[in-house]
Amino acid sequence: MWKKYGLLLGGIGVSNFGNWVYLVALNLLVLEMTGSAAAVAGLYIIGPAARILTNLFAGSVIDRSDKKQMMIGSDVLRGLLVLLMPFAGSIWLVYALVFCTNAVGAFFGPSSTFVITKLVPDGERQRFNSFMGMMNSGAFVLGPATAGVLILAFGTTWSIFLNAATFLVCALCIALLPSVTDERDGKIGGRFGWRMIRDDFFAVHRFTRAEPFFFRIYLLFQVTLMVAFALDSQEVTFLKQDLSLDDRQYGVIVSIAGVGSLIGASLAATFAKKVSLQMYIAGGMVMTMAGYTAFYSSAGFWTATAAFIVLGVFMAFSNAGYETFYQRRVPTALMGRFGSLAAIFQSALQILFTLVLGITAEWFTVQGAAIGFSLLAVLLSGVLAMAVMDRRKSGYFRAGHA
Repeated sequence: MWKKYGLLLGGIGVSNFGNWVYLVALNLLVLEMTGSAAAVAGLYIIGPAARILTNLFAGSVIDRSDKKQMMIGSDVLRGLLVLLMPFAGSIWLVYALVFCTNAVGAFFGPSSTFVITKLVPDGERQRFNSFMGMMNSGAFVLGPATAGVLILAFGTTWSIFLNAATFLVCALCIALLPSVTDERDGKIGGRFGWRMIRDDFFAVHRFTRAEPFFFRIYLLFQVTLMVAFALDSQEVTFLKQDLSLDDRQYGVIVSIAGVGSLIGASLAATFAKKVSLQMYIAGGMVMTMAGYTAFYSSAGFWTATAAFIVLGVFMAFSNAGYETFYQRRVPTALMGRFGSLAAIFQSALQILFTLVLGITAEWFTVQGAAIGFSLLAVLLSGVLAMAVMDRRKSGYFRAGHA
């Protein structure tokens, strides 16, 4: 059993590690090519745009395909596309490759959720998702540091080659997993086209109407999380302008936050059999948003660092809890379509909240606007906690509950 868990964790973990190396290296590659900060910023527009466009139809393809093969194909294609980037002769070709890489990546996430749900028994998912969080936190801590060492020693090109290799390693690990199928695989009809996409949208709509409690928890969790992601966009500005920290201190705080996430994921894995799924979601989210509020209320380096540790530790609990809840409640035959449409909703929310926060920060101050947004996040997380901890719904969170 733990062999397949190891392949899943190792494959996806290595891929996430490579993504962090790639992020640092690609930013430097574009900066070296153009000398323009605006050109680097363009990378952060192209990626989400590609994912939004692709997710309009990705779920329809995923739910009608072999998800294991979809993951393998996605990783191999991304590996080849990334491999070509250092040889691109113009910034527009780099942008095209980045667009294609993100578009192909849109097929990986919902497929991996299906594979995890099928290969990991219900009673083990909370612990498994905590271990997955540990791998992601480790990638967050080690990836940028490794990228820095590689770039200093070998340059950006070899760092990008490393990312291409991690995609291929992930593909190999997934290929070694047992086959996974759904009893309805191949039975979802429809000829590919706008009518099929429309019918799939209505299938997701019918599911949300039939599962109002799940949809309420999903909305509350995602809206709260997207407010938090918007707050992340002001992190550097707040630390450097309001707290007057230098680049070295900023790097230390980010590293400590990563260590906090790693500790949190370790604790989440340790207590998975002892603490309820409701407490993971409710307590984890409330404390995470309290961490954001404390961070933006900080007066100096040490208070900001302490807040980041709290934030990192408890976000690991909330993420593991939510992933388990999602895997339990979304039918496997619908995971591709629901996951892809959900990704569009999440991206749109994140863009909206980030723009509103940025404008508000211009009108007032970064700290004042961020504290206001973080207090909104605390309020939303409190509403989420009350919904999750409703005793009448306790059976809804138990393993095997239908």
